[in-house]
Amino acid sequence: MNHHRIWNGGILLLSLLFAALFAVFAESVQHTRELTSLLRPEPASGERPPRVALISQVQNNPFWQSVEEGAASASKRFGMDLESMGPTRIDPEEQARLLEKAIAERFDALLVQGQNNPAYARLIDEAAASGIPVITVDADEPGSARKAYVGTDNRAAGQRMGELVVRRVGESGRIGVLIGSEASNQQLRLEGFRSVVKRYPGLTIEDVRTSNISRLQAEEQAEDMLREHPELKAIVGFSALDGLGIAEAAKHLKADDLLVFGFDDPGETRQEIGQGRIAAALVQQSCRIGEQAVTLVHDYLQGRKPAELHYTGTIVLDRASLATLGDGSSAESCP
Repeated sequence: MNHHRIWNGGILLLSLLFAALFAVFAESVQHTRELTSLLRPEPASGERPPRVALISQVQNNPFWQSVEEGAASASKRFGMDLESMGPTRIDPEEQARLLEKAIAERFDALLVQGQNNPAYARLIDEAAASGIPVITVDADEPGSARKAYVGTDNRAAGQRMGELVVRRVGESGRIGVLIGSEASNQQLRLEGFRSVVKRYPGLTIEDVRTSNISRLQAEEQAEDMLREHPELKAIVGFSALDGLGIAEAAKHLKADDLLVFGFDDPGETRQEIGQGRIAAALVQQSCRIGEQAVTLVHDYLQGRKPAELHYTGTIVLDRASLATLGDGSSAESCP
């Protein structure tokens, strides 16, 4: 009997001790939560921050990473939550699926690349009808209900590239061209480029191929182009990795006299220009595109209607501009 009493008394003491420890733990957890809530910045309205989705053409691409950097900087400044997504390889259908998913998840705003596709435009219209503003970046979707476009004037960029090539190649010779995809921005660059080349009867565009936004495919396509057309004076690339791929192809085939022209500055471009393997590159303001797009979203959510077109500029990167920028400087500064 005494053993049972001692046993029961021990259990009671342990239970009381456990209850006391649990109460102390619960109080500590609550105190930690209160401190965390004090440290966490709350939106002025007391509501959750606006959620913005950036749907890029392809992830792990230097251009789109820079767009995301600018968008993230502006999102932080305005107290927004930015979520970036995109296909791992160029895939317009996957972009459309991601757009459908973002609409279903009720993001407060969407930043998307246009596709010049009626079905894609209808998805943008669906988002707008649901009260979700859409800003197109890099490539426009002008027939849709998007609120604005932010990016390069791509036809003008193609013309500027044409003028740059004429200055280096001269008024006669054969030229090859790589475009990254069939997207409207690439087509507009090619259209602008053609408009300049047509002014010079001695200049011809001998071949146009697609690299699928891939450095390796740019290299392969450029090698095939040079084998079929060894007389080419220049090859021009219109997406971010084309110039590096073309330069590698020229190195493999010992096409030392080939003039290589690239688009954007994916990291190694300056080195290749300094070594003479790339003649020049036309660099977009990719970081600024992301920053301006999020700024327009913020303004729209504050009740300010944006202008329809917001063109960002381009910069010529060559040996002369490198001397001004220096080896460690970028062709653009991100906010």
